[in-house]
Amino acid sequence: MNPSLDRPDGDNSGLEQLAQDFREAMRRAVYLVRRLDADGELATTQLSTLKMLGTEGLRVGDIARNLGVKVPSATEQIIKLERLGLAIRRPDPDDSRAVRVVITDDGLAAVAAADRRRNAKLAGALSKLSDVERARLADALPVITRIGGALGPE
Repeated sequence: MNPSLDRPDGDNSGLEQLAQDFREAMRRAVYLVRRLDADGELATTQLSTLKMLGTEGLRVGDIARNLGVKVPSATEQIIKLERLGLAIRRPDPDDSRAVRVVITDDGLAAVAAADRRRNAKLAGALSKLSDVERARLADALPVITRIGGALGPE
């Protein structure tokens, strides 16, 4: 454990610096992931939207919140995905006034293809790391996932 982060006196400066460093690393990682498939048929936001729909679909408001945008912007993305045949709106079984956006079979295929392309490119970059570096990365993944969970649902 890093002693500078374990401060019983309530001084969070070490934690705040770690938070800043982590946010910066994540920001760079987001840009990296966006560039992995820059020539793909779908924009990163479209792929992100499709991936978040899951098997049950989501309400437009939930999609907007997950993307960090307003409902009208999320609606624009949904309309584009519908026009491409990758998503469809269906009545929400829990609320007759609402709709859920559901991924189609073509949407699932598009996500799978993009994942294959992105994974291949990223695997190429990971191959340049040493065995120790890859092991450290693998060890960090559960911690990163836990941080995400502590910040709230996707």
